[in-house]
Formats: sequence, C-alpha cells, structure tokens
Amino acid sequence: MTTVEFTLNGEKRRIDAAPGQSLMDTLREQCGIKSCKDGCAPQGQCGCCLAIVDGQAKTTCATDVTKAQGKQIVTLEGLPAVEREMLAKSFVAAAGLQCGFCIPGIALRAKNLVDANPEPTRAQITKAIDGHLCRCTGYIKIIDAIETYAKARKTGQMPVLPEDGRVGKSWARYGGAEMTLGDRPYVADMQREGMLHGALVYSQHARARVKRIDVSKARAHPGVVAVATAADVPGERWYGILYSDWPGFIAVGEETRYVGDVLAAVAAVDERTARAATALVEVEYEVLPAILDPKESIKPGAPQVNPKHDNLLSRSRITRGNAEDALAKSAHVVEGTWKTQRIEHLFLEPECALAEPLADGKWGLYTQGQGVFDDRRQVAAFLGIPEDNVYVELAPSGGAFGGKEDMSVQAHAALLAFLTNKPVRVKLCREESVRMHPKRHPIEMHYRVGCDAQGKLTAVHVRMIGDSGAYASVGGKVLERAAGHACGPYRVAHVDIEAVAAYTNNPPCGAMRGFGANQASFAMEGCLDQLARKVGIDGWEIRDRNVVVVGDVFSTGQVLEKSVGIRQTLHAVKDAYYAAKKAGKAVGIGCGIKNSGIGNGVAEWGKCRLVVEEDGTVSLYNGYTEMGQGLLTILIQCAVEVTGLPGSVFRAYVDSTYVLGCGQTTGSRATLFSGRAAKEAAEKMKVDLDKGLTLKDLVGRVYAADVVIKDTTPLGADVPKIKTHTAFGYATQLCILDGEGKVEKFVAAHDVGKAINPSLCVGQIEGAIHMGLGYALTEELPTVNGMPVTVKLRDIGVLRSRDMPAVEVILVEDHEPEGPFGAKGVGEIGLVPTAGAVAGALEAFDGIRRYELPMKDSPASRAMSVGRIKGDRSTWR
Repeated sequence: MTTVEFTLNGEKRRIDAAPGQSLMDTLREQCGIKSCKDGCAPQGQCGCCLAIVDGQAKTTCATDVTKAQGKQIVTLEGLPAVEREMLAKSFVAAAGLQCGFCIPGIALRAKNLVDANPEPTRAQITKAIDGHLCRCTGYIKIIDAIETYAKARKTGQMPVLPEDGRVGKSWARYGGAEMTLGDRPYVADMQREGMLHGALVYSQHARARVKRIDVSKARAHPGVVAVATAADVPGERWYGILYSDWPGFIAVGEETRYVGDVLAAVAAVDERTARAATALVEVEYEVLPAILDPKESIKPGAPQVNPKHDNLLSRSRITRGNAEDALAKSAHVVEGTWKTQRIEHLFLEPECALAEPLADGKWGLYTQGQGVFDDRRQVAAFLGIPEDNVYVELAPSGGAFGGKEDMSVQAHAALLAFLTNKPVRVKLCREESVRMHPKRHPIEMHYRVGCDAQGKLTAVHVRMIGDSGAYASVGGKVLERAAGHACGPYRVAHVDIEAVAAYTNNPPCGAMRGFGANQASFAMEGCLDQLARKVGIDGWEIRDRNVVVVGDVFSTGQVLEKSVGIRQTLHAVKDAYYAAKKAGKAVGIGCGIKNSGIGNGVAEWGKCRLVVEEDGTVSLYNGYTEMGQGLLTILIQCAVEVTGLPGSVFRAYVDSTYVLGCGQTTGSRATLFSGRAAKEAAEKMKVDLDKGLTLKDLVGRVYAADVVIKDTTPLGADVPKIKTHTAFGYATQLCILDGEGKVEKFVAAHDVGKAINPSLCVGQIEGAIHMGLGYALTEELPTVNGMPVTVKLRDIGVLRSRDMPAVEVILVEDHEPEGPFGAKGVGEIGLVPTAGAVAGALEAFDGIRRYELPMKDSPASRAMSVGRIKGDRSTWR
C-alpha cells in the first residue's frame, strides 16, 4: 500500500492506496465522492469521472492516485451552494440532460470552462466538452445549458425554471437538479453496511465444451467470502424474456455459446479482491468450431447453437396481392442487397445490480433494468423462491436504448447475496458490458421494388436474415418488426416479405432503439431514391406521391385509420429541401414510420397508482422504466393536467410497493399506455377534489388505473380486420452536406401526436439523430471468432460534440385518439429514416450509392473524429 495525501474540496485527506489504484476509485470508494461516475474505466474516454485537479479538468479513471500527491482536488460536492444551484438550474432550464449519468462531469467541465472564459462561444463550448460522451442528447441542449450557465454567472441572475406542469408545457425535468449534481444515486453509488462486491468469470471462447471448473484457489484467496457456479443455483438456472434459453451460469459438461457466458461468480470484501479472485478460477475447455454465419447456421446439419431452440429462431412472412406479377408489369424495377452492422448500445452507465437480505426474510433487488418486474420474476425463479419474496426497485438508469431489457448481473448479485446472507453489488466494467449484453442486429436485406411510369409504387419483394447471436432475447420480434416495416411509410398494393432470425455463436442481438425498422428503412429509402432517378423526379416528389394517408394499408395489412402525419412532415421540410438544392448543396431525404406499442397480438398494459401521503405529496407509481426519456416527468404532467395540482406535489416511483408489472419499457409505448393510466387515475382523484376535499382530507387514498390493450392481431393472422399496432410515429428528415461532403445540417419533422413536454420531445429527437448519424457513418462492433475486436469508446464510433451538425426539429401534432391527450411514442422514430437520408445525400454529392453500414468510405464519415477501428476487416463479422 502507498500513502497519498491531497486536499479534497478544501479538506486534507490521507489515503492508503493499492498499487495501480486510480484516482476515481479513491474518490468514490474511500472519500465518498459520487459525482465522479465510472463510465469507461480505465479508458478515460467518456468524461464521467471528471474532477478539477490543481485547476485543470482531469479524467480520474485514467489517473493513478499517486499523481494526486499534494494536489488540490475539487468535485461538484465541494462547490459553494449558490454555484451548485446555478449549475443545476442551468441544465434543467435548458433541458440539457436525459439519463443524467454523464452530466455531473459535464457540469464540472462547464464550471472550469467559465472560470477561465466567462463568455464562451458555442464553438468554444463544443471544443471544451469534446472529451465527454453523451449517448442521449446529441449535445445540442448541453451546449444550450452551458451558455445559460455562463450568462447566469455574468449577470448574477439565477436561471428560472418553468413551473407550469400542464400538458403541452416544457415543465422542468423531474429530479433534474439532483441528477445534474450527481446527488441522485445510481446502483453503483449505493452502499450498504457490510456490503460485498461481486465479479464474474467469462468464457474465453464463443463455443467450447466446459470440461472442468476449479474454484479452489479463488475460494482460498484472502477477502473472498463466496464463489458460485452453476451447481450453486437453487432454482431455475435458465431465464429469458420470451424463451428461457439463457443460463445464468454454464455448467461443467455444457457448451459455451458466446464470450459473455458466465462460468463463476465471486463475492469478496471489495471489488479489487473479487476481480483478483476471478483470475484464479481455472477452466478447462474443449474448443469447438463456432457457428458465426447466420446463413450457415440455418442449413440442415449445422450444429445446434442453443439446446433450447433450433437454429432458426423465427421466420416472419407477409404476403398481399401478387408481388412477382406486379413487378413483372412495373415500368421500373430496382434491386439490391443492403447490409447493416452490429451496434453497441454504449449506454453510459454500465450494468450494475445490488441484492440484499431484508428484515422480513425477503430479498431486495435494486436494478436499472428496462422491466423491473420481469427482473423480479426471473430472479425469484433463479433463487427458487416465490415472487412475493423479492422486493424490486428501479434505481435511476443511466441510459438503456433496449440494451437493458435482458438480465445481465441481477441474478448473479441475487445468488451471491442468497449464499452469503449479505448485501452484494455486482458491477460490470465497460469491457464486460460490451462483451455481455445484446446488440443491434446485423441484417442482410435483398429488395426488389417496382413503380409505374409516374413513380407510384407497385410492389415490394424482400428477403431478410438477421444474426440473433447465442440467445433469443427478443431477436425474433426484431426481425418480425423489420418485416412489418419493410415498405416504410409508403402505399404498396403487392408485397412479399420474409424475415428470418438465426442463432449463432456471436454476441446476442435483441432490442435497440428502432427495433428493426431502421434497418429496413435504410434499404427501402435507397430503393425510393433509385426509382426517382429512373422516373426522372427528385427524392421529395417520389415520396410525396407514395406516402400513406388515412385509409391506406400498412405493410402488415393494417388499414391506417387515424393519426397519419407523414405527409405533414414531408411538407414541413419541403422548403428546406428545395432551398438546399437551389444553393447547390447535396441533400438527402428519408421518411420513416415506427410502431408505438408492441402490438402483433401482445396484450399490453399501462398501470398507475396515485397515493396521497401524510406530508401533502402524492406518490405516483407506474410499471415502466425511466431511463432518460423523461417518462416520469410526462406522467406527472398528465396528472397535473387533470387534477390541477402543481407538479411539485408529485413524487414518482417504480418499485414493487404495488405490483404494476407491464413488461419491458420498449416499443415506444410507455407514454402511450402509462400516460393513459396516469390520466385515468388522476380523473378518479379529480372527482374527490371537485367535491371540495383537500389532499389533507384524502391522506391514504389510493387511486388506481390499469389500462389493458388487447385488440392488436398477430402478424399474418387470418382475421377480418388486421390491426398489428396501436399507433405509429412518422418522420421526414433531411441531410444536407457542405462542399466537402461533411454533414452540415439535419432537418427533422416528426409527427408526435401531441408534445406533452415540447422541450423533452425535441431533446429525444435530437438525441436520436445523433445515434442515427453514428449508425449511418461511424458505429460498428465487429467480432473475430465471436469476440468483439474492440471495447474502446472512440473505436466503437459514438459521435462527439465536434461531430454533430446543426439540427432543426419541427414538431407536427396529428392527434392520436388512443394516446393520452393525443400523444404517442417518439423514442425510436427519431433514427429510423436517418441512415437513408445520409445515403441519399452522399449519392447526391459523389454519385456513389452505398449499400452497407456504416458508410465509412464516405467523406462524411472521414470528417468524423471517431470510428477508426484498426485491423483486418476481412476477418470481421
């Protein structure tokens, strides 16, 4: 151990540090500092762990603590109260945060910047925050927030937060101040008396038979309290959202299926000891040839990847009319094969779970999952105990985007707590996170699309195959959704679509923002552009001739009866499209559609409880996850609109105080369904308020609303009326390039039904465009023999602040009668048409039609600062 002395927030500290210990770990684990977050340690590439050291902003995860000897260190905790309030209000007033995990580091960077430069320009702010990564916002509102803070510092006037919480108003984000300052604890910030720390042992091979696991040396390591393997699981070892095909541990004698499979788990007195002990676990393998190509996987005789299911995970079919005949009679036909890549979600908060024994003999589970009641169900089965014996609570989630639907470390934390009868926290580092959780599907799509002489679409013929990796997750549903959205928001009479999902030994692929619709859109938009050229019209015109209106039929056969705003979005960007062309700019256009609500025959719920408390507040419970999208803020606004109570009265929770299981927070459905439930519960409360009763009179009253939606039909169902989805979001986007082929501006018009909170709604779209641009140009997660070739943030390719173009968002409100106050989901539609618009702009610039993502051969990609993975691409999958 080495003794290090420094001054932290004005207080002298003397610390005993282990060799190689980082300053971040020292601040977090030994000094109680929680505003420094661990997003990528030890890479130093996300900025979440920022501290000011001798006046300089430093990423502490990449700084050895010995370098802090004699230094002055400042964190957000050490700022004066007035300055903390000013920072918090600046970010909340500008809607400059979503999940909030990255924001404390950025807020401290803002303080350091404005100390040195009291009036920074937007360009200077952009440069200053380039070392920070935000996966949610697209940086635009973060820059707004820092401008607001600089102005407040100069004038001495505190930013004013919007107080009107009614629907349609940009009310301040619920809990935003605490999130900005790092005061709101994520799971990794939680502490318990006597808490142990867990670490996991992973398979070193994508496919191998495990012949022996020897944990004796790990058990004997000083500080280790328990080591668990498959033999220690008291209940059902296999779990999963749709199929129980994913084992919490691989047992001796079984095959591993990907490099994220867990073989053993260690609980120790601290994380360093637990990780050291995992290196002592000895595993003997018989390495087997991995199945890495989905086309090979589904051939007869291929080795079965997963013992619970054939290699053909799903096959989705849609046929209407006679596509072959219509294509043969078409004036123009285009044909091509489009390919999309595997994508890492790269939410800023790595997976973490805490489990603990409770005083009543039950077990507590604190999780960041997208469906905490699903987590509860699976963990209870894993432990072999009744569900009622598990109390589950959603901790703040530092982003998810679909990547936290499946279980990660919840079961392992619960088992170690169960075996030791102590609180146990299991936290993944960034490398483990990349290795373990499901990704976005790589999909290969062959399209043939026809139109008549006037450019009106006649037929679409599509064949898709997606690599779902080692476990089902929701991969079959992703390909089902890709099939259902294969025609985009266009009127097509004749369709023949087939989409296949296959098991392989690659990392699992499941839900990610867009859920198959954006893959299909990339191909379909490319077809539209090529047909336009054949007809002799431009990209805007061919889309205007083909977009759906009320009464038209969607790809799946559903007749669209209401809230079809795609033409409004198309006309909203018309002037910008033609102005860019007139100015000689290369411009691309894309239209998109995305379901709101899972649909396809699934029964869906919105559940809410309003509970009047003794302190004069109203607790609002719901079953869906807040993960940065602003759901809790939206639900409070729904209640405010109905009851007339101020927003400050409400407190929002997601836990098992009330059993409100609604499934996963997915399919852009949380606002649609939980918003309806919050509205209905509030209407019941309003009845009592209208009687003249006060909140004091109503203490203890519970106002309940359970909304069930069960009128959708399965894909391909033989029913008189097809209704595959409750609602749809629509969008048109423009990509405008500068003279060198760099993305200069994006214009995005979106039909949102009703913007319950316009600022949060715009922020969702800006963030989605940021993600969509990365998808189009820089992001990928290739593998070699099933192992990701990189885990470095800059390699993976998420855009930095310097890479973001100007973005103009236009909100179109076409009332959705099945949504609360006319609203529908906007979380996913924001990146559905993005890649297609970029591809169209690039073709306009250099004449090259690109069929594969990311489009790294393009000038737009070369202009970005990220996504430059080195290696032999011929070996990648």
